[in-house]
Amino acid sequence: MGIKKAIASTFMTFSRWHFVYEDMPPKAVVIGAPHTSYWDGWLMVMAFWKVGRPFRFLVKDSAVNAPVIGPIIRWVGGISIDRSHSNGVVGSLVHQARVNPTFTVIIAPKGTRSARKYWKSGFYRIALETGLPVQLGFINRKTHTYGWAGNLHMTGDVTADMNRIRAFYDGKVGFKPQNTSVPRLRAEDDPAAREWLLEGIDLK
Repeated sequence: MGIKKAIASTFMTFSRWHFVYEDMPPKAVVIGAPHTSYWDGWLMVMAFWKVGRPFRFLVKDSAVNAPVIGPIIRWVGGISIDRSHSNGVVGSLVHQARVNPTFTVIIAPKGTRSARKYWKSGFYRIALETGLPVQLGFINRKTHTYGWAGNLHMTGDVTADMNRIRAFYDGKVGFKPQNTSVPRLRAEDDPAAREWLLEGIDLK
C-alpha cells in the first residue's frame, strides 16, 4: 500500500465522515460542492488517495505561492490559477484532457468558501470543449458523507444542464451551512455571458 493510500485509509478509519462513490470514467471533470470550508478539499484528497486515482485540482494563485502551505498544495496536485487570466488555465487543461489517456481535474466552481450568487463557468467550458463528463463530487454535512455519484455531459443548453446539477445538489449542505449556495452560472441570466461561454463551441 502506498503512503497516500495508507494516510487516506487511516483517516477514514477514525473519521466520522463516510466516503461513498461510484465508478468514474477514465477522463472526467470533477466538480465539488457545496464548497464552504478548507475541509472540503481535504476530504476530496482523501477520497482520491483511497481509490488510487491521480488528479489535479485548481486553487487560487496566492495559496500555491504561500511559503509554507504552497509546497504541500503543489505536492498534493494543486494547479495555480490567476483569476485575472483564467483563459490560459482552461486552454491548458483542455489540451491535457485531449492528449492523455486518463485525466482528472477537480474544480470547486463556486470559487470561494463564502456564499455567492454565481459559480465560475470554467468547468462548463472545459467539459464542452473536451466532451468529457462532469462528475458530481459532493460534501453533505447532513449525512456526514462525501465522494462522488453519477456524471453528466454538458449540452450547451446552460439552463437545462444547470437544472440537472441543481437537482443533484439540492438539500446537500457543506461544513458551514450558512455559506452553501444554489449552483447557478451567470450565463443563465446574462445573454452576453452565455455568448462568451459558448463562443467557438460547435453544438451540432
